[in-house]
Parts: sequence; structure tokens; C-alpha cells
Amino acid sequence: MDFQFPPDVQEMQRTLRRFMDDEVLPHLSEYERIAAGGTFPSQVIEPLKERARTVGLWNLFLPGLKADEPGTRLSNMQYAPLAEIMGRIPWASEVFNCNAPDTGNMELLHLFATPEQSERWLKPLLEGQIRSCFAMTEPDVASSDATNIRTSIRRDGGDYVIDGRKWFTTGAMHPLCKLAIVMGVTDFNEEAPRHRRHSMVLVPLDTPGLRIVRNVPIMHHHAPEGHCEVTFTDVRVPVDHLLGEEHAGFALAQARLGPGRVHHCMRTIGQCELAVDLMCERALTRRAFGKHLSDYANVQEWIAHSRVEIDQARLLVLQAAWKMDTFGNKAAHLDVSAIKLVAAQLQTRVVDRAMQVFGAMGLTPDTPLSYLWSWGRAMRFFDGPDEVHLRSIARAELARAKGQLGSTAAYYLND
Repeated sequence: MDFQFPPDVQEMQRTLRRFMDDEVLPHLSEYERIAAGGTFPSQVIEPLKERARTVGLWNLFLPGLKADEPGTRLSNMQYAPLAEIMGRIPWASEVFNCNAPDTGNMELLHLFATPEQSERWLKPLLEGQIRSCFAMTEPDVASSDATNIRTSIRRDGGDYVIDGRKWFTTGAMHPLCKLAIVMGVTDFNEEAPRHRRHSMVLVPLDTPGLRIVRNVPIMHHHAPEGHCEVTFTDVRVPVDHLLGEEHAGFALAQARLGPGRVHHCMRTIGQCELAVDLMCERALTRRAFGKHLSDYANVQEWIAHSRVEIDQARLLVLQAAWKMDTFGNKAAHLDVSAIKLVAAQLQTRVVDRAMQVFGAMGLTPDTPLSYLWSWGRAMRFFDGPDEVHLRSIARAELARAKGQLGSTAAYYLND
């Protein structure tokens, strides 16, 4: 791995930092005030999007951009530090059209959409004119094993008919959300291969029978764009709304997850860096029992552990991004599981230390820490719970050991 970024990418990092400091940060209070009232702050986001695009900070996440598509063609590794910079303000990535779940959805459309689908959906997504959501997780089954998904997508003449219930469909309440990518069962033969029974279809959000039931709070936080429960009752879309091949839903889901997890993890690292900055400033300025908090050994250890753990996590994420760029997304699937596991646990650990240094203030909206902690806790579920990633990593290690069983015998003491 070469850790030196090209000069133009280094310049883009500097440009992004300046934009965050000069353009985004001054609007933080206004965004939070509007969002607290349950309204999405479009009046904050939309002007910032226009300015970001003007300075070339647009669609930074998609390596496969074509010549006629707006954006900058960065590799996963080049984009990673930019995601970290954006992550310091949780909503900032939308300013640069680099927000989840749209990044993953655009990746899917880029790889699998027909020309007609690209014209209708991908083009306006790349332009930032619309947003989208991804409906996969279901409340009635253990979705950590996605083969449990039960939403039905039945062929009826020239249509697909969708019936089912989803939740944690992020972005469905965004005022620009026009499209849901829905995953469900299309092969109802129970004897069929478990990973060849599901498909994805493109469903306009205004299709009759699609209903947003509620915006599900995440640890009592309401996201203005929504983490929604959505029902599909006799929802009909033409068969040309199928994304990719029929019964290939799992292959599409895997293609979507790899880059998105790198984005999530680097945004998390940016939030952890912010937590350390806040923790250090508080420790240097707050006094208790005649000393600054920074003079206490336990506080110094929290800061030191946080620094080392953040740097370790960043290196692991960059390794995963490098492997994706070099060998393809599939070759990096275990690395992607590892970073998802490490980054989510890192966020709750580092932010918890910062909250402790702030005292009771760390529990209030006067700092971003309680929000960042709750989002870190949520991250241990979305894109697969910790246990699923641990299982994947352990299985790979055991398979490797099984393939060379007995090779460590020489290291045992002999009588």
C-alpha cells in the first residue's frame, strides 16, 4: 500500500476542509433547529449543494463515473479521507451528493440499470435533483439472515405485484425521495437455493399501495429524513422495473455493500476524531479538585487509547479500500466485515470517554456527543450486526487453519 495521496487529491482534501469550516459549519445550528421541529432543512442543504458542486466537490464516491456524468472519479482509497472529513458533521455528506443510502443506490444503478432506468433514476440522482431509499430490512423476521426476507414480488402479466412490510428504510421521508429499491422473494420454491430466491425492483415512492407508516426513532432520536416503516399492499410496477436479473438480489446486495461500508466507517472515524478534539479541549480547560482534568492519569489514558484505536481503525479501512481498488470488491469482503465491526465498536468506545470528560453536559444536545454515541450504537446493527461479521471472519480463519492442519506441530515441545 502507498499511503501518499496524489497532489490533486491532497488539494481536494484541503478544499473540502475549507468548505466544511467556511460553508457547512456556520449552518450547523440552523440545521439542528429546523430538524428538531420535525422538518427536513432543505433551505439549508440545497444552497450548500449548489456551492459544493461549483467548487468541484460533487459525487466524489463513485469510481466508475462516465465522461458525461457529473462528479470526480476517485478510487475508494482516495475517497476514504474525504468521507472522514465529511463525517464530522453527520448530515454534511448530502451537501456533496455523497450521502447514504443514495451512494449505494447509485452504485447499484450504475452497475445494473438499463439505459431507460438510468435516464429516469440514475441521472437525476447524480445531479442531486432527487433522493432514494433502500427497502430491505423487515420487522417480522431476523433480517441479520437476509434469506429470511418475506416481502413477496409476484409476476402478474406485465407487472410485478409487491406485498410486504419493511422498516429502517432510511431517507423515505426526505422531501426529494422519489424512488425505493425493494428487495423481496421472486422464487417461491422452498427447494430453490436460498441465495437465488430474491430480486430487487425499482418502485416510485408515489406508487399506489406504498405507505410510509412511521418514522422510527433511533434511540429516541428522530431523523428528519426518516428511518421509516413502510408497507407495500398490492403495489404494482411494470416488469421493466426489475433491477438486474431476476433472483439475483443477493448478488446485487453484496455489490452495494462493499463501498458503502468504507464510506460509513470513514465517516465514523471522522466523528471519533471530533470526539477526541472535544475531549481534549474540555480536559485542558475544565478544573476539578484543584487540577485540570488533563492532569489526571485516567483522562490521559482515555485520550491515548482513543488516539491509538482511531489510527488503527483508519489503517484497517484504508487497507480494505486499497484491496477493493486493487483486486475488486469481492476479494475484500472479509476486510469489509472487519472494518464494519471495528468502526462501530470504536465509535461507542471513544465517544463514551468524551462524554465522561464532559460530565452531564455530554448527555445533552449542547454537544454532539450523545447523538454520535447513539449513532455508533445503531451502527452495530445496520449493514449487518457485529455477530454476523464475527462469524464470517471466524469461519474464514477456521477454513484457513483446516487447510493447513498440522502445520503448527513443530512448535510443540517434544518429549
